[in-house]
Amino acid sequence: MQYRSTRGKMKESLNSAQAVIKGLAPDGGLYVPVNFTQVKLPLTKLSQMTYQEIAEMVLGWFFDDFTHDQLYKVVNDAYGSQWDQQQIAPLSVAHDGNYYLELFHGPTLAFKDIALQVLPRLMTQAIKNEHNDHQIVILTATSGDTGTASMRGFRDLSGTQVIVFYPHGGVSPVQLKQMLGQRGTNLSAIAIEGNFDDAQTAVKNIFNDLSFNQRLLDNHYQFSSANSMNIGRLIPQIVYYFSAYGQLVHRQAIKPGDPVNFTVPTGNFGDILAGYYAKKLGLPIHKLICASNENNVLTDFFTSGQYNRKRPFHLTNAPAMDILVSSNLERLLFDVANENESTIQVLMQQLSEDGSYSVSSDIKAKLDQTFAAGFATQDEVRSEIKRIYTDDGYLIDPHTAVASYVAHQYRQKQHDSTPNVIVSTASPYKFPETAIYALNDQKTAVTGIPAIKELQSIIDQPLDSNVQTLLKMTAREERVINPSSMEKTIAKILGI
Repeated sequence: MQYRSTRGKMKESLNSAQAVIKGLAPDGGLYVPVNFTQVKLPLTKLSQMTYQEIAEMVLGWFFDDFTHDQLYKVVNDAYGSQWDQQQIAPLSVAHDGNYYLELFHGPTLAFKDIALQVLPRLMTQAIKNEHNDHQIVILTATSGDTGTASMRGFRDLSGTQVIVFYPHGGVSPVQLKQMLGQRGTNLSAIAIEGNFDDAQTAVKNIFNDLSFNQRLLDNHYQFSSANSMNIGRLIPQIVYYFSAYGQLVHRQAIKPGDPVNFTVPTGNFGDILAGYYAKKLGLPIHKLICASNENNVLTDFFTSGQYNRKRPFHLTNAPAMDILVSSNLERLLFDVANENESTIQVLMQQLSEDGSYSVSSDIKAKLDQTFAAGFATQDEVRSEIKRIYTDDGYLIDPHTAVASYVAHQYRQKQHDSTPNVIVSTASPYKFPETAIYALNDQKTAVTGIPAIKELQSIIDQPLDSNVQTLLKMTAREERVINPSSMEKTIAKILGI
């Protein structure tokens, strides 16, 4: 399989190993398959397959220049003893008619682990396959979870440096402790004055700075990305959609071929795009329901067909979704625009220069066939956490609560009885302050680790092993810089 840029200015295509190493295309676009793989999906077998077996199958479709043995090792090393659930991504019993797909049983307690335990191993093998002798610099902007998961996945991995930029004051206390508590000779996490979009925009500009990139190459360094903009990070996320479907068939909640809805809390659009790719591969998905917080740029887009980032930016109790520029939407638009790179060039230029764009009625009609959208306020997030816990004794984190609230509203308005899976993206212990506020109707006086202990005393349930590991972490001192200093900071870290 070959990969090309969504913007088409880079005429040559890359194999999958090269696309994984590069991360972002030189023209600012994102790598997508030249010809999307066509497969005969073994729907009837999914219910008998382990998570690792499904992962090998999916990765084999997209990364076919890796050998079977290489992918087997990547998958089984990624999904080993560092998970506190053997199923990797277990599906809950039904709560209020919804199934919650628990993606937070990895080492950093968030869904980013699903892909960021795969990506470092995939990239290491890609470097060997391509005989690449450069040090790979993983340059990443994070709204919280990607930074922690990429640092955990790449720590002490020879031939790599990981540099993470995150918004100062824009991540939760637990997320901050996880980033500053990661130990590794190749890890750096630095706060910037600004929000996530400021960090992400600056990182994209650095990727596209030809002079700075040449300076890196002259010193035997090369940039890559651990964001979902990297195709090696996106493809592993497809796996849990197939796994969820297989689990529903296994428990006889559906029969092979029956449609299913997925409601996905969405910020940078990678998680839900993986669901769209799963549908393209043949998974019987009826609707993908895009759930946003108060930064509801995606809700407005799917409702009106206009994407407009020119709006107030809200710091919310679901901080990983505090995003106004959803980068992976570009891949979806490329697909529904019949892979017309000229259309994508125009739309992305309008977004960069004017802060908004509108899609054609034809594209909007195609989006309406698959997507629905809604959003939840911070008060609604807390209410949803309390509603689900009071009714069923099941505790969810604020990002999952966004999706849970949107799914509840969607069902009431649309009367859609299709079985629905809510993609549960983080452990409630990553956001204990919000959970306590929701359950007690008042804010807690503590944050971080003390709040985790307080939350545990409220719900009286044992802590998973990965939460216990978090309690033992000690954090380094936080460093804060201006976004204009990011290139200089990178150069200093690398000694160039």
